[in-house]
Amino acid sequence: MNSHLKELEEKIQYQFQNKNLFCQALTHSSYANEHRLDHSRCNERLEFLGDAVLEIVTSDFLYHKYDHLPEGDLTKIRASIVCEPTLAYCAGDLSLGDYLLLGKGEEATGGRSRNSVVSDAMEAVIGAIYLDGGFANAKEFIHRFILNDIEHKQLFYDSKTILQEMIQSRQTGGLSYEILKEEGPDHNKSFEVRALMGKEELGRGTGRTKKAAEQVAAYNGILKLKAGEPCI
Repeated sequence: MNSHLKELEEKIQYQFQNKNLFCQALTHSSYANEHRLDHSRCNERLEFLGDAVLEIVTSDFLYHKYDHLPEGDLTKIRASIVCEPTLAYCAGDLSLGDYLLLGKGEEATGGRSRNSVVSDAMEAVIGAIYLDGGFANAKEFIHRFILNDIEHKQLFYDSKTILQEMIQSRQTGGLSYEILKEEGPDHNKSFEVRALMGKEELGRGTGRTKKAAEQVAAYNGILKLKAGEPCI
């Protein structure tokens, strides 16, 4: 685990003084239960703290970045950043799921790639950095790995709605989604979906649910339309 911790520290560009805090941030409740650890040893309390730190840092960032927007619009943008799918997307950039301590059951059912698990872990890491190195270090982590490339993250969050609006403005045919592949047992499914404009394919996506796969397919479709690439 120590080599794993060191590897992840290099990825997140932060060195923990208290390695136990870092380990706790990566410990899922299923692992704590399976190994009969005190419940305070899992990452749920750190997730609670990290969620609050993430919200204040994001609010401050948006307040200054979009000084012309009213409160309602800022709230909507913040929601698109601190939500489960976007945090899981950010966690994926760090391969955070690979470093988690999971119980055997959670591991067997695909917990390492489950949005709820990795997004919670992302918040727990924020909470751990806050306790270990203070607010400034937690803020730096959030800016580097969550608030970077914010426009694309907003596109990702609202991808299905945005793609629908783009296609309606073009009046080139309706938007639909088609399941190309469905694999795995009920508790560990994987879907591949494509977004179609009429009969033309715009983008593909994979996910653990049909909705998640559609979201990725729509996002890829938006990028293709914005780039002016020809459809398949």
